[in-house]
Amino acid sequence: MIENNNKREYNLEIRTSAFGESCILMCKKIKQDTITRPLISQIVRSSTSVGANYAEANGASSKKDFKNKIHICKKEIQESKHWLHMISVASPELASETGMLWKEAQELTLIFGKIISKLSS
Repeated sequence: MIENNNKREYNLEIRTSAFGESCILMCKKIKQDTITRPLISQIVRSSTSVGANYAEANGASSKKDFKNKIHICKKEIQESKHWLHMISVASPELASETGMLWKEAQELTLIFGKIISKLSS
């Protein structure tokens, strides 16, 4: 979750973009080796995909297209949680940061799940 003058940021386009940015900045702190390189690549791809797909959802040409993009957002944010966990194991010195990012990813998962359930009603 993003703090803006002690208030939560609820704009999902900003929030999903900030999530990807935070993951990129965290990855810059990881010592690269044969184990961490693929993890870095995976988390950068999945975490930045969330915001890109949310932006595409907002420009969707139909309700079906919107719902499909939101499903992709949920899938990518769930994948990001997996990679954050793997990074916390590979780079335990970043466990606090990966934990905060994991919590944000969990909140986004719940938000996307709620959007999907409302679209299905």
